[in-house]
Amino acid sequence: MYRFLLSPRWLGALALTLVAAAVMVLLGNWQLDRYRARTEVNERIDAGQRMAPVPLADALRAPTDGAGTAGPAPAEDKVWTRITATGRYDPTNTVLVRGRTVDSRVGFEVLTPLVLADGTALLVDRGWIPPAPGGATAQPPVPAVPTGDVTVVGRVHETESGAGAVDRRDGRLETRRIGVSRLARELPYPVYGGYLLLDEQTPAADPVFKAVTVGHANNWQNFGYVVQWWLFAVMALFGYGWVARREARRAAGIGATSTPLDRAAEPTSSASA
Repeated sequence: MYRFLLSPRWLGALALTLVAAAVMVLLGNWQLDRYRARTEVNERIDAGQRMAPVPLADALRAPTDGAGTAGPAPAEDKVWTRITATGRYDPTNTVLVRGRTVDSRVGFEVLTPLVLADGTALLVDRGWIPPAPGGATAQPPVPAVPTGDVTVVGRVHETESGAGAVDRRDGRLETRRIGVSRLARELPYPVYGGYLLLDEQTPAADPVFKAVTVGHANNWQNFGYVVQWWLFAVMALFGYGWVARREARRAAGIGATSTPLDRAAEPTSSASA
């Protein structure tokens, strides 16, 4: 009944179906890996918000080269670790990061180097401030930093990808993305390879700053893609089986209906005399 499946046409269709199903399963597995990776990131973000702060050295290795260089990037499992450090802000090398959005408003994030006792520096994202009147790119007045020693508490953030140029505008460093290595070239001391997203500061930070929100990765979107690709693979195999069964039934005459009789076309018997 199913001997036709051994024909070249049906063998080719089977091979194509199996290849398509295998590709869909692999795509589903790839999305599953992305789901797991994003889930781990979200768990580290949540853990960083809850954990007690640890010393800077527990999360970031100190830079070992000279001025204008950046130290090693934080290990993956150290990103979002909550740390504390003490030093003195260097306001002369404050960096304005333009085009940043908080509460649906576009403004600037303010990065200020915190110079530690050993002469190295940690870039601290002090928060978000609105632009000056005149447009989203108008440089705002930056609140002054506390004098003397400052103790900061915050979470380790890795350098952002796609870091572009660093410009000087009106005497201030300005950039679009926080690329630590690129920013380090403009600074007169070695800097750590990650930066700090500020949570708390002693003395207290200026209230004009708004906390930079940390968005969670959309891991459930990836999980939806997993289900979608695996379902497509099942549908491809089911579709091949359904078409093959229909062809087998047709060849065996199963389900065929006889042509209905057309009574109207039959000759009528003549009436008896």
